Amino acid sequence: MADGLNQARAVRVAELINDYRTLLLHISQQQVDASAEEYYEEGFTVLRECHAAAQRLVSANYQPCPMTGRGNADTEKAELQRVITDSSARRFQAHKIYLRAAAARRWTMTRANILRGQRPTSAHAPALKAAHVTLQQELGRVTDQHVVSDLRAADLRAGHWLDDDPSLDTILRWIAGR
Repeated sequence: MADGLNQARAVRVAELINDYRTLLLHISQQQVDASAEEYYEEGFTVLRECHAAAQRLVSANYQPCPMTGRGNADTEKAELQRVITDSSARRFQAHKIYLRAAAARRWTMTRANILRGQRPTSAHAPALKAAHVTLQQELGRVTDQHVVSDLRAADLRAGHWLDDDPSLDTILRWIAGR
């Protein structure tokens, strides 16, 4: 039965899609060129993986449900809830990619500051190892629960309507089913 919240659902869809678009833009800005010697360093590898994952995400089309009851508020509600789940899953994936890319980008900047245009030597080894450990720690913190909690906290700070937002389990099932 219609509950009169379809306008709130439509606004939520717009918020989620805007966040998703913004995240994809930020991911694209995390690119760094690596020399042949640096190409397989972990931070550069993570950045390449993130860009490939973002491209796969962008190429995954939304599959709308055929609308059968034109003007039917219940049908509209069901489709809006489906779009909220899909856009929440896409935003979740994009945010996870972004957090990983940002950690790798920080690693590349730290590495550049350590090396200052020089080739790595044994004198750089302790600082480079520390940068590697920091990258590992940051990547380790990018868990599904952390990502969904981070997004929820931002939504709450912004005062968004979250009544139909899917749980982490629902998001993960949606992703697995695509």
